[in-house]
Amino acid sequence: MDIATLVGLLGGFGIVIAAMFSGGDIGAFVNAPSLLIVVGGTLLVALMKFTLGQFLGVGKIMGKSFMFKSISPETIISETVELADAARKGGLLSLEDKTVSSDFMQRGIQLLVDGHDPEVVKALLNKEMKLSAERHESGIDIFKAMGDVAPAMGMIGTLVGLVQMLSNMSDPKSIGPAMAVALLTTLYGAMIATMVALPIADKLTVRNNEEALNQSLVIDGLLAIQAGQNPRVIEQMLRNYLPEKKRPAAGD
Repeated sequence: MDIATLVGLLGGFGIVIAAMFSGGDIGAFVNAPSLLIVVGGTLLVALMKFTLGQFLGVGKIMGKSFMFKSISPETIISETVELADAARKGGLLSLEDKTVSSDFMQRGIQLLVDGHDPEVVKALLNKEMKLSAERHESGIDIFKAMGDVAPAMGMIGTLVGLVQMLSNMSDPKSIGPAMAVALLTTLYGAMIATMVALPIADKLTVRNNEEALNQSLVIDGLLAIQAGQNPRVIEQMLRNYLPEKKRPAAGD
């Protein structure tokens, strides 16, 4: 569970809802036509920009911003060094029964055990990394599209409400509901964009970058193992992936 995403989402909505309660009747902020225009309109317009398959998979993609098992680079480096030690003592076949925390690394180990050439191993793993990044970027693009469309749908709803209001100025009772549609659609559009869609797109970008870094680290580590490099040299090489403050000091 990503606590930052959950706390940010619930906290943001909590503050807005608390402000609504403090002003009186929160029911005044609920309007079915406004919700229909903004929520329904945002989903349908965003759907136009993608294939049906991409759009229907957005729920699973969204789940990665809340539920994501992140493997630290330090863990991958430690496991790679252990694999290098085992391969140095017993050869690449000794890695067959090894279990690691990364599925991507596990598939890479199997390629080494199967005896594929380094060029083949590198090409296959790079291809998998590229396809994984493309899937993630598709999900990011969907939420960015929603973030772009929601305020625009809010503006459309505002115009609809204003037209209704101005066309019925002779009926005072119709002015209030029409004005509610005009104002609440803008509110809903802004909330969807700034409190849901765009933050989720940014969090998915962070996850995508983390996974890409880990996969690059795995590829370099496995190729170094296949080349028979010294485990200590491999560890030193892979620690270049870490922020400088996390790297061991010279002589450690």
